Amino acid sequence: MIERAASPANKPAAGPDIGAGDAARVASLKQAAQAFEAVFLRQMIGSMRQAKLTEDELFGSSSTEQFQSMADAKLADNMAEKSNFGIADLLLRQFGAKLGTPQTADGGKAE
Repeated sequence: MIERAASPANKPAAGPDIGAGDAARVASLKQAAQAFEAVFLRQMIGSMRQAKLTEDELFGSSSTEQFQSMADAKLADNMAEKSNFGIADLLLRQFGAKLGTPQTADGGKAE
């Protein structure tokens, strides 16, 4: 039987002490945590948009609001990928501890 050498691309993000099934669960957890952070940020940005201080007659059409909604969703997704807010990190620490491998969104071990 031929064994493949472990390359950095094949190593699980959590380290060599977890199995392939656990690495897949950690990756799935990371993806879910980032998706939750994106949804949270979308809601936050949407709430900020609704707090109109003035009436915007020039750009107040429904098509402009639709475009702003799509732009806000993309912005929230990008912000969640950067994990600057730490929501995904907190979720990974909490639920990763149940897997026995608390993680951070950038792939490192939680302290």
